[in-house]
Amino acid sequence: MKEIIIETACGKLKGIDSETGIHKFYGIRYATGRRWEYPVEVTRWNDVSDATVFKDAGIQRRTFYKEQEDSFYYKEFRKDEGYTYSEDCFFLNIWKPDSCKKAPVIFYVHGGMFQGGCGNEKPFDGSGYAQKGIIFVTCNYRLGPFGFCALPELEQRDGHTGNYGLYDQLTALKWICHNIEQFGGDPYNITVMGQSAGAMSLQQLCMSPLSRKYISKAILTSGGGVSETFANATYMEKTYTFWKEVLTQVGTSLEEWISCDAKSLLDSMFAVMQKYPNGIQNCMPVIDGGIVPCNTEEMNTKMMQAKIPYIMGSTKDDLLPEEMHRMAKDWTILQSEQALIPSYCFYFSRNLPGDEKGAWHSSELWYTIGALEKCWRPWEEKDYKLSDAMMEYFSNFAKCGNPNGESLPVWKTTSNTQGDVMIFSDTEIGMGKIVRS
Repeated sequence: MKEIIIETACGKLKGIDSETGIHKFYGIRYATGRRWEYPVEVTRWNDVSDATVFKDAGIQRRTFYKEQEDSFYYKEFRKDEGYTYSEDCFFLNIWKPDSCKKAPVIFYVHGGMFQGGCGNEKPFDGSGYAQKGIIFVTCNYRLGPFGFCALPELEQRDGHTGNYGLYDQLTALKWICHNIEQFGGDPYNITVMGQSAGAMSLQQLCMSPLSRKYISKAILTSGGGVSETFANATYMEKTYTFWKEVLTQVGTSLEEWISCDAKSLLDSMFAVMQKYPNGIQNCMPVIDGGIVPCNTEEMNTKMMQAKIPYIMGSTKDDLLPEEMHRMAKDWTILQSEQALIPSYCFYFSRNLPGDEKGAWHSSELWYTIGALEKCWRPWEEKDYKLSDAMMEYFSNFAKCGNPNGESLPVWKTTSNTQGDVMIFSDTEIGMGKIVRS
């Protein structure tokens, strides 16, 4: 590999030429911002900005506490990897074909219950999409109390509060739109893609008047769709009592809360969360009248979603498998009922080799992004074929809004009259109905 320097709208940027047809840029600063301030997009940097190494992830529990060696997701996604952490985590990563012009762009947002994760864990290597002519981008954003605290004092100061992590994602999306042309990308063809909390985040962006104009298509898994029972956003005022209890343990004023050390704040949040039924609900996006303008029912009835094609999906052994599948399928049907752009639903049921966990929550990431070689599992030939097929579908969709292509089984849109979904299983790729016991 060798270093390269390109000229961007923000200035010179040093990246990596893999000499395999892919250019990589790690740790590009897209914004600045202090604790509980909304991010400010970066428009210029001095000298040559170094984008050859990954930068800080958002502060999270594993910043201060070592993960258990036998933790399932640690072994799966992070074992033997090294990460650094900071509240100043406004960085994104780009994988691109070495020579491209007006290439489609996928902007990927990671999951982690809004409490953990980062854009450079093992599954998120975008090289596979770059090989298919797609520019693949991931980002870090503020998590936990740093990304989703809501306080009346902050509302009084700024007009609204909460959702700092969502505004980070929006700012990253804007940065991509404003700068991706210098990387050979098409700023008018950006597909957002996310899983779990990433899908939930992007669902909000697809409905927000502040962001939907930047989005041309969406791929959302295990969190996409809307539900009145699963992680539905609440009004910011309803979380104030929770956050006041968290913060009284670390100070008595806004100034002290802003300046207290990150570990104390994080520890207090997790301690108080245990005292509340469904305490995690207070640590997620809220209805703030801005980036999240109203509740789910109003969004549906007012047709506030971006008028774009969607791919929605879930896994067989998901967190709440029936609910996740219903959310995904109902959303695609809703597009048909409201006479919007036809959309597509899938169901991932490949039982991953190496253990008996099945098609667990997040298992599809290895296949949809194609970084199988980074995983410990004893992959079989059919796993590589399945991954290539899923990435081909998603690449086609990113290019033109339709996943279908030559040599692939036909993926029909899901509607109120055609209820089949695309099934990716141990033995087949094709349309069918999901029947669960």
